[in-house]
Amino acid sequence: MNLLLVEDDPMLARGIAVALSKSGYVVTIAATAGDALCMARSNSFNIGILDLGLPDRDGMDLLGDLRAAGATFPILILSARAGLNDRIRGLDTGADDYLVKPFALAELEARLRALLRRQEDDSVWRRLGRLQFDSAGKRALVDDSEVELTSRECIVLDMLLRNAGKVVSKQKLFDTVFTFESDAAPNALEVQVSRLRQKLKAAGVTIRALRGLGYRIESGNEISP
Repeated sequence: MNLLLVEDDPMLARGIAVALSKSGYVVTIAATAGDALCMARSNSFNIGILDLGLPDRDGMDLLGDLRAAGATFPILILSARAGLNDRIRGLDTGADDYLVKPFALAELEARLRALLRRQEDDSVWRRLGRLQFDSAGKRALVDDSEVELTSRECIVLDMLLRNAGKVVSKQKLFDTVFTFESDAAPNALEVQVSRLRQKLKAAGVTIRALRGLGYRIESGNEISP
């Protein structure tokens, strides 16, 4: 299992690398954003860990560049920035998880395992009407045209497509989208669903709200695979 570790603190990077290597990971360490981008372009990684306080540029900018360059492997942000806005920005920029320093190694490994399991489950395209969605690559297509989605919108769409034709409770969807944000506003989910609904109109797909029950994604065609 190849892992890219972007961390400029040499002692911390070595400690994480040694610990993860005992769990079967092959760890490649990048101490700068430039090195990380170069490594991601020339190597195949299964997963990544990203610190935000890098010496040559901000880790958030690097994350955006990695995704723009086609890096689809799951990325976990590991940072001392504990603010809500930082976590929101990280997830919206393309991170799959966010863990605040200081951290427990056992929790880091558990989160890595969860991300890898999710990637294995997302190895196929899901289709509904004219919509195609690749959860692993975070790509949505209407016919051959790509639909720009935020990280949260991808999570909402993924959960609804996994349960196409069924009602997903509002609480379950909220907990999935805002797992690590206990202070998320009560209407935060409605905002995400509303924005996603507008983006899916061209696909002939709608997200129906059922009062007191939750949400259901619908189209004239059945989902596959």
